[in-house]
Amino acid sequence: MQLIWLRSDLRHYDNTALSAAAKRGPTVAVYLISPEQWLAHDDAPCKVDFWLRNLRTLSDSLQQLNIPLLIRTAPAWDQAPAVLLELCQQLGIQAVHANQEYGINETRRDQEVARTVEAQGIEFHSYLDQLLFQPGSILTQSGSYFQVFSQFRRICYNRLHMALPQIVARPDSQAPLNIEPDSIPESVSGFATPIQTLRALWPAGEKEAQQRLAQFADEQIHFYQDERDLPAKPGTSQLSTYLAAGVISPRQCLHAALHSNNGEFESGSPGVFTWITELLWREFYKHILVGYPRVSRHRAFRLETEYLPWRNAPDELAAWKQGRTGFPIIDAAIRQLLETGWMHNRLRMVVAMFLTKNLLIDWREGERFFMQHLIDGDLAANNGGWQWSSSTGTDSVPYFRIFNPLTQSERFDPEGRFIKHWLPELADLNKKQVHNPALIGGLFGVANYPAPIVDLSKSRERALSAFKSLPSRQIVEVSHG
Repeated sequence: MQLIWLRSDLRHYDNTALSAAAKRGPTVAVYLISPEQWLAHDDAPCKVDFWLRNLRTLSDSLQQLNIPLLIRTAPAWDQAPAVLLELCQQLGIQAVHANQEYGINETRRDQEVARTVEAQGIEFHSYLDQLLFQPGSILTQSGSYFQVFSQFRRICYNRLHMALPQIVARPDSQAPLNIEPDSIPESVSGFATPIQTLRALWPAGEKEAQQRLAQFADEQIHFYQDERDLPAKPGTSQLSTYLAAGVISPRQCLHAALHSNNGEFESGSPGVFTWITELLWREFYKHILVGYPRVSRHRAFRLETEYLPWRNAPDELAAWKQGRTGFPIIDAAIRQLLETGWMHNRLRMVVAMFLTKNLLIDWREGERFFMQHLIDGDLAANNGGWQWSSSTGTDSVPYFRIFNPLTQSERFDPEGRFIKHWLPELADLNKKQVHNPALIGGLFGVANYPAPIVDLSKSRERALSAFKSLPSRQIVEVSHG
């Protein structure tokens, strides 16, 4: 008997570990509910709910293959080895199969599970699945992990030209087992159930994910380069939620993109090339987790930036979290996050840079807040994005480049449509006024909308001064990262 241990791979199509287990013999699936660990990782309630909803659809799909899905509880991951060993001994399991996950806690958990079951004569097999390339296989000439994305991307493209990762076949139906699947809980203690409107934005299941991918590849991908930065347009795939939970794989995304471009990478559609590049950014940040474990420990990638004089400004942080900063593009983006569990990627950068540069508040405050609300929350991508924006990370934006939220607003939401959707109190303003309501009505601005909480020019100078306070050699490293 084989056991497939499901984690962030909630699908039965193109699931490497599931396919490998099924080839070895009769297979049972298990998923661990770990509320203490999820709370420690700041997983959002809407994300936990998304997992549960996908487990229900996956259980039905597996049942059609006569593979029962069992649910067990290991409140924290240090209890996972004992819980899984007990299950293995109950069912007479010969081998455990799992797809690799990344991050310090995930790696330690899997190593301990492997050690525990192998000590009892049970095999443990792990597989590359949520990435296109095995971490450690894309290295510099000196044998280290890349710190600059463009160099990493070039090697990835060369490898993909030589051989595309193939989609794994769905398992065949097996003979029925005398094991009933467990019911999936409706909720998990400590995580509130999201409102129905948020759930409706993110339907569960592989069918939904595949339909979204197909529609994007057919209709939108060729416009992606031109429209991906415009939050009022449906210019992005909105597949990050399904990728983060493993409801769809990066291989499926890559194949769909290439199919829409007649098999070409750089030539043909610029939109396809740009979207594949975004898939490789996701890949890059996962490799960083493995190569530089400190980023899993809430440490800055560029260690010299640990000495930045971050401000303790609880009132300003609270205003930012509530979407009450007085800068409409910032506030609209935060309200989008709070209501939908998702934020447009361009706005993630704008919002992050406002917090870390204009307010000079530690990027870790923003990283945690995002994780607590994002339905697509992913340690690697979220940490990588925040450290890029705050100029503390790999390939980071030079410290002296600070997005002006008013300029960004005028450039990427020129008609103010996105702002007016999320800030209806500004709906009556024209397309010039809507970006900076503080200029209207003398000292009072617009009723029911706050005045700006910071002076952009002075706060920019404050941020520059903070970075310049680091030793000059370290500033060169930061600015040319």
